[in-house]
Amino acid sequence: MPQLDSFLDSIYDALQEQRGSQMGSREQKRLELRSRLIESLGSFDMPQGEDADFRPVLLESVELEDVIRERVEISTMGGLRMPVYIMKSKQLQGKNPAVLLWHGHGYGSRSLVGLQEDGSPKPETGKRGDNIALELARRGLVVVAPEVAGFGDRRLERDRLQDPSLKNSCYNLSVSLMMAGKTTAGLRVYEALRASEYASTLEEVDAGRIGNMGHSGGGTIASLSAALDPRIQASVVGIYPNTYRGSILAMRHCLCNYIPGILLHAEMPDLLGLIAPKPLFIEAGMDDPIFPVATTREAIRILENIYADMGLSSNLDSHVFEGRHEVSGERSFDWLANTLTRLKS
Repeated sequence: MPQLDSFLDSIYDALQEQRGSQMGSREQKRLELRSRLIESLGSFDMPQGEDADFRPVLLESVELEDVIRERVEISTMGGLRMPVYIMKSKQLQGKNPAVLLWHGHGYGSRSLVGLQEDGSPKPETGKRGDNIALELARRGLVVVAPEVAGFGDRRLERDRLQDPSLKNSCYNLSVSLMMAGKTTAGLRVYEALRASEYASTLEEVDAGRIGNMGHSGGGTIASLSAALDPRIQASVVGIYPNTYRGSILAMRHCLCNYIPGILLHAEMPDLLGLIAPKPLFIEAGMDDPIFPVATTREAIRILENIYADMGLSSNLDSHVFEGRHEVSGERSFDWLANTLTRLKS
């Protein structure tokens, strides 16, 4: 008899009802939810004064056919250093729109810039998702692709020593932070705030036209940071928007997806709604096995109502494509480039 299942469902249903009965204006509810999100992510101290210096160090610079790819290491907070790929067209002049590009689970930021895990070039397949940074750079964007904490070169040293085959440090990072009242999502979001600040300092970047794009685990970072960061003016969130009940709670996901207590305050579409009224594009695979399309469509409907209530329905777009848990880019790449290009700095 599925007693535990019913028990968990009753808790979820009660929280849904409780949130639905909350009083207050739309703007009051948004301000309260933003505050509760910050609280749920955990406290992270952003550097001040001299500690806020990024201390950038150029790690490599590669001239390709029509773009330049650089890798820079910057300081974020608490002594952490973050490697960041920067890809830009050789044709750029003056100040240009930029995009923060967030990878999901895998081997890190190299996957976004056309490289394999060992740093060698990926074989050409013709798929748009093979080199997302190149696709966006060719559309006139300065692409800033950070290495997310827990992946690639930023795995925990203890994980490297104990199990060299381990692909990420999400589990040990998450349990350590949760025991300290913090979350992996919070760490990554606060580092995203530092990354957007760094992007705004680049001489070729128009600080008033910065967007972001993230898929899967990168969608968590892109969506939550866009909700909290006034620098982010437009966002693409792919193969992630859904409901917690339909995805994160419905099957086994990486521990980094879980924010303790967040259901006391919001379902995932409510958090995505904090991005409004800024332009948002949602991309989803029709046959995605871990973010089911039925509840993705449910999330999109809720977001359509949020944007419509603000009188800005045109600021929300979506593309449900034939595919699984993968990047499409068929419409989202052009949407982001066109949206950021049109913005007034």
